[in-house]
Amino acid sequence: MSFGFFGIQFGFALQNTNTSRIFSTLGADIDSLSILWLAAPITGLLVQPVIGYLSDRTWHPTWGRRRPFFFIGSVLASIAMFLMPNSSALWMAVFVLWLMDASINVSMEPFRAFVGDKLDASQQTGGFAMQTFFIGCGGVVASLLPTIFTDYLGVSNVPVNGAIPDTVRYSFYIGGSVYFLAVLWTVLLSKEDAPSDMDAFLAERAANKGMLHAVKEILGGFFKMPKTMIQLALVQFFTWVAMFAMWVYTTPSVASGVFQSSDAQSSAYQDAGNWVGIMFAMYGGVSAIAAFILPMLAKMTSRKFVHLMCLVIGGFSLISIFAITNKHMLLLPMVGVGIAWASILTMPYAILAGALPANKMGYYLGLFNFFVVIPQIVAGVVLGAILKHFFANQSVKVLMLGGACMVLAGVLTLFVKDDVEKVIAK
Repeated sequence: MSFGFFGIQFGFALQNTNTSRIFSTLGADIDSLSILWLAAPITGLLVQPVIGYLSDRTWHPTWGRRRPFFFIGSVLASIAMFLMPNSSALWMAVFVLWLMDASINVSMEPFRAFVGDKLDASQQTGGFAMQTFFIGCGGVVASLLPTIFTDYLGVSNVPVNGAIPDTVRYSFYIGGSVYFLAVLWTVLLSKEDAPSDMDAFLAERAANKGMLHAVKEILGGFFKMPKTMIQLALVQFFTWVAMFAMWVYTTPSVASGVFQSSDAQSSAYQDAGNWVGIMFAMYGGVSAIAAFILPMLAKMTSRKFVHLMCLVIGGFSLISIFAITNKHMLLLPMVGVGIAWASILTMPYAILAGALPANKMGYYLGLFNFFVVIPQIVAGVVLGAILKHFFANQSVKVLMLGGACMVLAGVLTLFVKDDVEKVIAK
């Protein structure tokens, strides 16, 4: 039931690794990158709570509850992935990013709720860890695709007349195909359990029809959030500021600091883009391995302690990039980032799922995404100004700031209450 995440991460990995590269190739200035990236978190802010709310209230005898959203999202995301590398102007790339990220979110949010639906509290940490494994595997392959096309298949990695390099285009074509097929695997081979009381489910759904009621329910959930969710919100805020900073500014940082180029039309800059793909593949691969180790560590210690340590390791790893001038040495901090990434994708959701009512699992996990996208929106608005006015356009300093935010997120984990863990221990 988690295999679809292999395809979903193809979409996210190609997006995260190549969007800054695509924007820069099409003429974007370095201090405008974070603003242009706002398309991604804003779509998540709008889409995920709505999709979560709707999937909680969906049931079809054949398609089930979550799988219709898996399928629809995969079709739209695959189309967007074929369009993205064919963008001929910056505005078009930004528009397609909106479409692609919205479609990925349609697929992704119900996958989180799927684990909560199918597994009891004692299994949920393992369930989210399995999703993390497939996310890591998908991220590795997708991030390496431009390098594979360049180094092994002889495909041109240089922009021609300002167009996106062929290596990036072909990577997105493969990504779109894998996305659709992997999600289709889950849609066709997984099963969903019908609501335990179908009559009550249908009666509640019939009584709560209408867009006005839906909006009221979605917004009203803010005032009914479980205490654990509120405590995790601060941890998530600083965590995702760090991740956003890394995704946006790693390519220009590596290009200028290691490949000695700030010209996006140059072969050196595009080579830096390929190397960032290798770096991101490294953290994805490490996260896939760590996904199996973290649940065991959590049983021996606690989920909070594991998340704290992983975030601190990831934060100091990001900070260390400023001192590295050798491209191969850049892989070392990605090991630390991969450890943090595995925990980011596992522990907060495992802690939260046990504190949520079963009949609103999709909605609350969608609402929880607010604390993933809001920090990215804040970062998108302010990081460009900070880069220009305080860091003299030295993008590696934004990575250092992101690392400091991740360390702070780790410290804030100490204030999260995880009552379900005590129940599991008994």
